[in-house]
Amino acid sequence: MKKVFLLLLMIISMSSQVCAAEKNISSREAKALLDRNKNIYLLDVRTPQEYSQGKLAGSALIPIGELERRIREVPKNKTIVVYCAVGSRSKPVANFLYQQGYRDVYNMTDGIVGWYRNGFSIQR
Repeated sequence: MKKVFLLLLMIISMSSQVCAAEKNISSREAKALLDRNKNIYLLDVRTPQEYSQGKLAGSALIPIGELERRIREVPKNKTIVVYCAVGSRSKPVANFLYQQGYRDVYNMTDGIVGWYRNGFSIQR
């Protein structure tokens, strides 16, 4: 089931490339957004092991393979910034969330790696 869900996310991502509704932002833009708006839900879609090695302050972990089962944990009344390590897992998740009715969704294209490279703090 987990593999089917991941395949579905990839298909959604590829089919919506032309009309993608999520907004792609860099880690610098995400930092500026977080500084301006405290009502943001930071969604980390990496593995628990990756999350334990370092995370963005205030983030919630829902690994990509658990999203379908745990989608109700993601609030619809907040801006959502989705991130992973380098943006490859967060993009299909952001697309999926938009398809599920979430309207203010951002994909952090360079992930936590870009965040760290820009000198922003990470919780360990």
